[in-house]
Amino acid sequence: MGKVLVVDDDRSTLRMIERSLERLDADLEIVTARTAEEGFATAKQLMPDVVLLDIMLPGASGLEVFRQFQELDRRLPVLFMTSGAGSQTAIKAMELGAYDYLAKPLHLEQLNEQVLKALESRRIMSVPVALSVSDEDDPDVDLFVGRSPAMLDVFKSIGRVSKQNVTILIRGESGAGKELVARAIYQHIHRANRAFIAVNSAALPDTLLESELFGHEKGAFTGAERRRIGKFEQCNGGTIFLDEVGDMSPLVQGKVLRLLQEQRFERVGGNETIETDVRLVAATNRDLEEMVEEGDFRADLFYRLNGVTITIPPLRERKDDIPLLLQHFLNRARLELKKPEIEGISPEALELLQEYDWPGNVRELYSVVRQAVLKATGPVLVPETLPDDLFDESPETEDQAPDGLPDANLRAFIENGLETNSTSLYAETLEMMERYLLTRVLKETGGNQKQAADILGITRGKVRDRIAQFEISLDTTVGIRDE
Repeated sequence: MGKVLVVDDDRSTLRMIERSLERLDADLEIVTARTAEEGFATAKQLMPDVVLLDIMLPGASGLEVFRQFQELDRRLPVLFMTSGAGSQTAIKAMELGAYDYLAKPLHLEQLNEQVLKALESRRIMSVPVALSVSDEDDPDVDLFVGRSPAMLDVFKSIGRVSKQNVTILIRGESGAGKELVARAIYQHIHRANRAFIAVNSAALPDTLLESELFGHEKGAFTGAERRRIGKFEQCNGGTIFLDEVGDMSPLVQGKVLRLLQEQRFERVGGNETIETDVRLVAATNRDLEEMVEEGDFRADLFYRLNGVTITIPPLRERKDDIPLLLQHFLNRARLELKKPEIEGISPEALELLQEYDWPGNVRELYSVVRQAVLKATGPVLVPETLPDDLFDESPETEDQAPDGLPDANLRAFIENGLETNSTSLYAETLEMMERYLLTRVLKETGGNQKQAADILGITRGKVRDRIAQFEISLDTTVGIRDE
């Protein structure tokens, strides 16, 4: 459950924000205060996860209150609310480390979105990562589970590089645990008391990604109604986790390269050179060497990012860790889903889980455990409680429509994720839609990858990468390859 503190002297604004956040159905505890003094006293008692702070409060300036919150908890995300879209005070607060600011009158959909982002940022900064398994799991800890030789090598690599001020590249398949590595590195470095911000390059269009990272000036492009402070400027002194770095456009690649070389940049549409001090941890599931050869990724940026590489092995290459992962995930699922009667997994079900190759890696394993716990009618998980299509080797499954394409029923997919209380529904839905889109376009072009790349507006290297990732067969008809 997340805790949100809203500080504003306008009673109607407080009530409006309360009603808007309550509609998120995100199990939030929302507490309000009308003065700076009351807000700070409440924060000391509540220890909130996010603060929404009005910039003009009776008897105090926004910056004074913000500095108090920083002293209380350096990692606390604070979102300013200001009636002036170009408020210099808000911009100054952003430069000092505030999470973001919202212009009044408030756009409630944007407010909800920013609060959810801030809660996720807080989760990443606050939840410790354990590098070994304990007998009594804390369900609030994201355990980095593993005793296999491959995972021990990963743990040792984290220990070697965490104190070194070098750029780190984390490589591994989707769902293998790259964010856990980034979080473990962050929590063991000398910058651990400073900001940590995660940005997914694949989740934003190129123009928005550039603005998200470097900020923009007012009027820089259509819709840029105010200056925005980018993540590199906001995270000065802290750590940026740049996920899916292989999906950056050449323009953004060039600006990131300059930042790594000189620790300086310009906002979009601006001429002022801004200096910053950030540590970059990057991650990718793509073959950057092949992308360099194809001209889709800058060689000089690749060498800069590749200062230290940590590779996460796929789950199919460390199956000895599956029982440990199952034990941890089962404990988490039974507590989160309020099914304490679940005691364990039957030998037959365990054998099936260990034999499966897990193309979705650890993320898929956790999803299967949650579904099985929900479906269980007794204290033990048996083969019948596992997802029906998980081990179906027939060529046509629920994941595949009669025409050979993966199921495109978006509503059913999302409803299933909600019913199973998925904690990665955004990533899972994007992957499902991308799989369908790639397969459908390749079917239309008869498997011609160049034509598919032209239709999709992406590089041919990215098409090849997705064909391999989604195991799309191009033999005679386009479809998902049978297991």
